[in-house]
Amino acid sequence: MKTPQKAAAVVLVLLLGAAVYGLIRTVEPLKKAPSLGKGNNHAAQAPLVDQSPLKTAQQLGQLATSPEERPLAEEALRLADHEVDLAFAAALRDAAENPPELSPEAKEIEVRLHRAQKLLQRDQALVAQLTDTEATGDKKEVLGDQLNLAKAELELDRDEVDDAKQDLMRAGGDPEDRIQEMVQEHEAAAHGTASAIPNAAAIVEGRGLINRFQQWSALHEKQLQLWRAKQGSQTATSTLTAEHNALESQVDAAKEESPELAHRSKRAKPSGSSVPEPAALNLARDDSAALVQITKQVASDQKALATFDKRIETHKQLSDVYAKWIDVVAAKQRTVIHYALRGVLIILAIALIAIYFGTVMDKVVGRLTMDRRQIQTLHTVSRVGLQVVALLFILLVIFGPPGQLGTFLGLAGAGLTVALKDFIVGFFGWFVLMGKNGIRLGDWVEINGVTGEVVELGMFHTVLLETGNWTDSGHPTGRRVTFTNSFAIEGHYFNFSTSGQWLWDELQVVLPAGQDPYPIIAAIQKKVAEATTESAKQAEQEWKSAARSRDMSALSAAPAINVKPVIGGVEIAVRYITRANERYLLRAKLYQAAVDLLGQKPGPRPAVPLAPTPASG
Repeated sequence: MKTPQKAAAVVLVLLLGAAVYGLIRTVEPLKKAPSLGKGNNHAAQAPLVDQSPLKTAQQLGQLATSPEERPLAEEALRLADHEVDLAFAAALRDAAENPPELSPEAKEIEVRLHRAQKLLQRDQALVAQLTDTEATGDKKEVLGDQLNLAKAELELDRDEVDDAKQDLMRAGGDPEDRIQEMVQEHEAAAHGTASAIPNAAAIVEGRGLINRFQQWSALHEKQLQLWRAKQGSQTATSTLTAEHNALESQVDAAKEESPELAHRSKRAKPSGSSVPEPAALNLARDDSAALVQITKQVASDQKALATFDKRIETHKQLSDVYAKWIDVVAAKQRTVIHYALRGVLIILAIALIAIYFGTVMDKVVGRLTMDRRQIQTLHTVSRVGLQVVALLFILLVIFGPPGQLGTFLGLAGAGLTVALKDFIVGFFGWFVLMGKNGIRLGDWVEINGVTGEVVELGMFHTVLLETGNWTDSGHPTGRRVTFTNSFAIEGHYFNFSTSGQWLWDELQVVLPAGQDPYPIIAAIQKKVAEATTESAKQAEQEWKSAARSRDMSALSAAPAINVKPVIGGVEIAVRYITRANERYLLRAKLYQAAVDLLGQKPGPRPAVPLAPTPASG
């Protein structure tokens, strides 16, 4: 193993240990909770009745997406609704017992309201009187007109009363009416029932590190909202406790100022004594009225203290519910972190396995007795293939399996078809090349302008050992040319190795000036005919057999001689048919025979018939 691989392996092992430690820690329960800043639950201006506990519970109820959270959300809604009801009752009692000091504008509106109410009562009485009155004849019609007029005035009085009430409320002179309207709105708004909680089934959690991070982020945001709600309940508990203690101090002070109330408990009925008389019976009339007023105020304060106690207890219960809800969300967070760490563990394991197998494959390939270039190619292919496979598995762990597997496979197949079009066409081209009209190993072919001998015919590519065309010497150039087999479908190729591998070759001889060419021509024609007679017959038979649908009777494979004068002599060109693999040997023999003929003494000139030039094949 090389030094970079060793370093990478050590780092991966350390990260693997950290992931295992995280897996163990995420199984333990959450012990600490994050602290939040203060002052987030205070509004800029306190409303008449604080309905924020109910609104907070309704908002959090929308986040209850699991069966474990739904009962807690319902309990939080119930407690918050009860707290708001108690707050409304306390506000109504306070507004009734402590009316605000009216401004001059509010006083004018109040006078107008009282006047409108008196007119309303008078018109109501008038309508009732006219309705009960019985009349006949003309009086009945007059009475009907008066009743209609009275009803119209009564409707006008009602509108004036409503308008005066609204004006008085806007001027801050009637908080009790405003609180009553808020109570009606609160009752109409489903009254904090469990309908605010979604009934949808639990969302199927996706896999993959990205999905795990999104789940953890959503749970973290939910936990922060729950902590704010809990802290709001704790703040409300502290505020109500302070108000309760202050009011209790005022009640104790009021009792201390009135001896009759302060020692009321001491006047309890002793054993064997008669029932004591009320203290008010022993006081003067003015003192008695003052004592009654103080007693009523103390009784009202005692009711307020009882309401404070109920609200404090409700907020404590609400805080406990939010704490339990936070524990449920924290448990889910630990589960998500556990699965995320498991994914990280799998990624590290994949990386370690890839490094290990990469080292093993390098050793195995290095021991092979092959060419250096092939060994290097195997090294590259094995390393890249292993890295691609490891990367695919790592991406699968990071992004998770696709949700729509069929759609994903279809799109992936279409993409691979476009990307691997040449390989697919080349694979099917291999079947074409292996067919009847294909090529074989050792054939002499021309593909895309390159001529050579077929030395390899694979499933995806064809390899040629490059040579020249039929006019060249035919010796290999030493270059290996590789083509994808798609040329068999998309292009064309020439196969010079037919059934008999027949080719037209040419022999050229130049006779010097002054020498009689006819004996040489006759001798050369005789030599060529003797060497190619058998080949010409076989070629004609094969050509006629290959072209059964055409008349090939005029086709001849007999040699032909052309004579033409050139500078310095006469050129003799003899064309003849031969096998492709025998053309160089036959040409060498014919040239040797021509040289021998040229070296002989000239003899008598025979008659040389000139054969017609055959069509080239």
